[in-house]
Amino acid sequence: QVQLVESGGGLVQPGGSLRLSCAASGSIFSIYAMGWYRQAPGKERELVATIANTGSTNYADSVKGRFTISRDNAKNTVYLQMNSLKPEDTAVYYCNADIRMGSASGPRSNIWGQGTQVTVSS
Repeated sequence: QVQLVESGGGLVQPGGSLRLSCAASGSIFSIYAMGWYRQAPGKERELVATIANTGSTNYADSVKGRFTISRDNAKNTVYLQMNSLKPEDTAVYYCNADIRMGSASGPRSNIWGQGTQVTVSS
């Protein structure tokens, strides 16, 4: 069993910063891509940023230049540094990881965290 646990959400004023963390735990053999997605009320879940196990990154146009995704492979953790936050960034942020479990021949699954609320408001 593998789980992702997010932390770091909260209430912040426009222009402020937050750092989200997501740690994977359990029977992990290897983690491939990791990423952050978000879902605002009444909207579909959307990609925010992804990072491959090589370090290659991809960002939604709406967050480029403001958000930075990074990962610590030794800790099985992915981070999202969010700067210059705007009210439209308000959403539940979900961590996602592509994980091979147990061994080199073990199953590979796409795992989601439970989500963390980010609210940007004055």
